[in-house]
Amino acid sequence: MTRKIYSLIAAAVLAGSVAPAMAEPGGCLKYGAAGAVAGHVANKHSVMGAVGGCAVGMYQRHKYRKSIAEKAAQWDKEHPVDSKQTGSGWWQNNHSAAALNQKAQWYDAEHPNSDAPAAH
Repeated sequence: MTRKIYSLIAAAVLAGSVAPAMAEPGGCLKYGAAGAVAGHVANKHSVMGAVGGCAVGMYQRHKYRKSIAEKAAQWDKEHPVDSKQTGSGWWQNNHSAAALNQKAQWYDAEHPNSDAPAAH
């Protein structure tokens, strides 16, 4: 019985370590929990703190995703691809979260001192 439990735990740890983790700022749950604690400590207004924290968390995640999309678009603009010659038009036109993150990382690698995309 214990051998079965250990093998299940090992399988769960292995499955959890294989999945890629995307580092995004905390959303509604993380900021809402912090807001609830802060509201409770301040004036016993945990619900108002949770609502405010949730709104801030959603806004922070929106700003992060918007900056990733802008960086990816800037990278696409700086690296035009002729899909008929190179065959890589699919990656250039793919707008999945993983593709946007990769393009944003490439943009950051090429522009190490820039926080925001440069306007041309």
